[in-house]
Amino acid sequence: MSNQESQSGSGKDAAQDSIKGGSKKTLLPFAISLDVGSSLANETGSWRTERPVYVDLLPPCNKACPTGENIQQWLYHAEEGHYEDAWREIMRNNPLPAVMGRVCYHTCQTACNRAQVDEAVGINAIERFLGDKAIDEGWAPTIACDSTGKKVLVVGAGPSGLSAAYHLALLGHSVTVRDMADKPGGMMRYGIPSYRLPREVLDAEIRRIADMGVTFEMGVRVGDLAAAREEFDAVFTAVGAGLAKNIGVPAGEAAHVMDAIDVLANVEKNADADTGVQPLLGRTVVVYGGGNTAIDAARTAKRLGAADSVILYRRTREQMPAHDSEVLEAEEEGITMRWLSTVNHVEGGTIKIEKMELDENGFPQPTGEYEDLAADSLVMALGQESDLSLFDGVDDIHIDRGVVAVNNQMMTGLPGVFAGGDMVPSEKNVTVAIGHGKKAARYIDAYLSGAEYEPPAKHGDATIDRMETWYYSDAPHKVRAKLEGARRASNFDEVVQGLDEESALFEARRCMSCGNCFGCDNCFGVCPDNAVLKLEPGKYEFKYDYCKGCGVCAEECPCGAISMVPEEI
Repeated sequence: MSNQESQSGSGKDAAQDSIKGGSKKTLLPFAISLDVGSSLANETGSWRTERPVYVDLLPPCNKACPTGENIQQWLYHAEEGHYEDAWREIMRNNPLPAVMGRVCYHTCQTACNRAQVDEAVGINAIERFLGDKAIDEGWAPTIACDSTGKKVLVVGAGPSGLSAAYHLALLGHSVTVRDMADKPGGMMRYGIPSYRLPREVLDAEIRRIADMGVTFEMGVRVGDLAAAREEFDAVFTAVGAGLAKNIGVPAGEAAHVMDAIDVLANVEKNADADTGVQPLLGRTVVVYGGGNTAIDAARTAKRLGAADSVILYRRTREQMPAHDSEVLEAEEEGITMRWLSTVNHVEGGTIKIEKMELDENGFPQPTGEYEDLAADSLVMALGQESDLSLFDGVDDIHIDRGVVAVNNQMMTGLPGVFAGGDMVPSEKNVTVAIGHGKKAARYIDAYLSGAEYEPPAKHGDATIDRMETWYYSDAPHKVRAKLEGARRASNFDEVVQGLDEESALFEARRCMSCGNCFGCDNCFGVCPDNAVLKLEPGKYEFKYDYCKGCGVCAEECPCGAISMVPEEI
């Protein structure tokens, strides 16, 4: 019997002839030799050991975001050109996207799987584009919850306090924000220079929160927590790190020594008052420190007229905590960096510097070698801490080394009083603070209803080894333009520019949708058994009666959204 004849016979006869090992020719594989109409043709048999399932995994960008943004989801909207939908997805977690698109150090991009293919997706630049577009278009959040009748006080109008106020308002609570400063924004206004964060952008996003019904009481100091607790159903304390740390550098009476925090705040206050009077720093300014505040102070000194702005740091460039992009921009503007140097003494217009060297453990040690450096002023930028005086006399609140102890609901030892941002143990930056505000709002909302908030379980990680990256064409990311270094150092105009719509759209489309189906149809197209049912564009279902468990669909899924799991017995 020929192969053609064996195919025309019944599956049962073909199988029996094969078993008997008669004189017939080699037969086709069992599954192929079955008649289409037979019951066996529609069954997998008992030999399948694994079956494919669609999964939703946690992309590395989402996992790395301190505010908990669903980055992959809003990038999906953005790449379709649905910008308002993308913005609203961001606003589910972060009320300040235009601000964050400028000052966030985008750990999401550091974690991005695309960096292992060509370059990370420019998530931060796209977020800024969407935030700016929302301001231009006048988009506003929608409060879907009815009023709860509960009143919450937020102490501090910085990023954490603003975030908490926003999310509490979304949940239907009445929110009042009190702050000692004249204007809201906290360290975003009084610690980040306007060449990094234009004030019109900050004001626009704060105004949006006020338009939701949040009350701002500025120039008000909260000094009695017990009284505040009686007035409000809950209190969230979010006092930023606005106090400069001081190590007490020896200095003569004629020495001009200032704190970086005071310098930056005074620049903002004087600019706001439009007096034209700025801090007098002189022609040669030395900044002592290695963090982002030190970089900001040195760049600000340059803009205030300093011919020479020098940063001293007692460790090496590799150990400097300042962000790489900030250091690079400072160098572009002519800021001088002196590593392994510490201030020994300041007298008049001279700073005595001691050279340092690293020991075998990488810690700087004094060498006993000194050098005199002429300078008109010394700006100290050695870290910041929060003013925790509002907790004075409150026995139930525990403070250790400048931070407040909180439980797993972010509540202090005083029932109904919560804390977040710079005043609790955490990394001190805007992004982390905004995330704290969101979390605190959820904990406070649960507390007001007599419950505890339980965060939902996280999905498994979408790792690069699950993906077929060759499906993604090389597409280097779009770089944001910057003003020319020498020219920009003479004013406070914004340095880093935003993406235009074409570039933002291109950048959004570089997202690989790690661990989550984006509707490429690969599984539908490669399945040899037609076991994938396409329900609608981007939505599929496995027909296990036909699936042989070969795993081709999982192997050829570009984004790793299919897993092979042991067959159920």
